[in-house]
Amino acid sequence: MRVVVTGGGTGGHVYPALAIAQGLLKARPGIEVLYIGTHRGLEAEVVTRAGLPLATITVQGLERRRLWKNFQALARLGRGIWEAYKLLRCFQPQVVVGTGGYVCAPVCVVAAALRIPIILHEQNAFPGLTNRWLARVARTVCLTFPEAKKYFPSRVELITTGLPVRPEIISADRGKARAELNLKPDQFFILIVGGSQGARSLNQAALSLFRAYQGQPSLKILHVAGRQDYERLKAQAEEWGIQLDKNGNITIVPYLHDIHIALAAADLVIGRAGASFLAEVLVRGLPTILIPYPYAASNHQEYNARAVAKQGAAIIVRDSELTTGKLLRTVESLLADPEKLKRMAQASARLGRPDALEKIVTKILALAEERHP
Repeated sequence: MRVVVTGGGTGGHVYPALAIAQGLLKARPGIEVLYIGTHRGLEAEVVTRAGLPLATITVQGLERRRLWKNFQALARLGRGIWEAYKLLRCFQPQVVVGTGGYVCAPVCVVAAALRIPIILHEQNAFPGLTNRWLARVARTVCLTFPEAKKYFPSRVELITTGLPVRPEIISADRGKARAELNLKPDQFFILIVGGSQGARSLNQAALSLFRAYQGQPSLKILHVAGRQDYERLKAQAEEWGIQLDKNGNITIVPYLHDIHIALAAADLVIGRAGASFLAEVLVRGLPTILIPYPYAASNHQEYNARAVAKQGAAIIVRDSELTTGKLLRTVESLLADPEKLKRMAQASARLGRPDALEKIVTKILALAEERHP
């Protein structure tokens, strides 16, 4: 049995694809999985590091503003289609799985031409352009948010599975995690995540929290600032009189490899509304303050945040409101209302889907077995 998994460019496409590939290998010993990506995307680093076979094709995304640059993109698309054709003819998979990103287009177009069944996974409440277009030739689309259903054609099978998260996120023990972070039983722990590359407006707004809560023994803050903005934020904190080396309850780091430990220990999370991050927060049942990134493609983070907030699991603070002090006021109101925090946590746990990977893998294997009894 052979399956091709494709998805590339950003972590939002690559990490779900990688989780699916690893889930297939675990569920069906002897299965062959080939990951098709590009040599420039994030997949070129993380897929090979995970020990999976990676084949690359030549393709680039279309420019929405500088249209004249699309001549080169279209030329590369033609080359990418030919390369995808050679790969699929050689590997002969029973199923092709796509998680989005422009690398999916040539692979799935060729798969459709070769009559290979296609399963797509859509991470966001507002689907990406590639998946909306490819759904016309797909057999099934697995959704993270049921709100995405209305954007797909009625003829395609739509299943709300959730988004697969790493096993360590689900299994991390809260008690051990809090002990590892030196948290006292009665200490309230806030985790702020700006993203791996940082989020300057969010980082800037967090300074008001640092100043308001520094030195308070009942509360601890861990802020993941991102590598690009870490040094600037540290310097600005010192300018604001925030003594990071002396206050004892506020820590800023550029990146956090063990994010599963921080999530397991957290009482409240503040961050953007990317689909992968949200899936991890929800599977842990955490109340969240979401600040959607306003420049995300098609404003999809806003749609993600609304889908979670309308179920009572999160409060939205828009990026434009960060300069008004709304983030601090929102934190203050939640700290003063433990019952609301409890209700948000319960709503978050109801939305979490720890079985997402199992559902997706089961669907892929069932379809593959139709063609490979």
